[in-house]
Amino acid sequence: MIEERGRVLSMESGAVWVTTIRSSTCGSCQAKAGCGHALLQKLGTRSSQGFVRALTEQTWQIGEEVIIGVPENAVVRSAMWAYLVPLVGLFTAALTAQALGCSEPMMILLAAVGLLAGFAVVRWHDRKVQQDPQLHPQVIARASPSVVLVSAHQEDW
Repeated sequence: MIEERGRVLSMESGAVWVTTIRSSTCGSCQAKAGCGHALLQKLGTRSSQGFVRALTEQTWQIGEEVIIGVPENAVVRSAMWAYLVPLVGLFTAALTAQALGCSEPMMILLAAVGLLAGFAVVRWHDRKVQQDPQLHPQVIARASPSVVLVSAHQEDW
């Protein structure tokens, strides 16, 4: 499960809107490729504000910190659909055109048609699985309060 800490912004039936808690150095972090923050910011968001709709069965208070997550297999499956299916369409159409002895401009055109057909299959699949709760972020638990230790002497840093 890819998990991220967030704050509840609003409630609706069966879900909450959450904004993930961003650290100021997130953009320059070396671990950003493996971090769930960027992924969860993109999932379910239709604006640049980073709001995520997370499914839940429980009632939460506005402002409460929660842990939200997405199963790793859902991320992998979604990435495979988004990247692999269009490429398979492109290569299948190009290789079929080559096997039929088409000219190079015709192979390029058919490869583009295969790519577009792959995108169409991805869009069809997305609409088909859009209501699958396994593919949406979910509230896992209440976040425990973070403990911050502050030294009284700046020389200790």
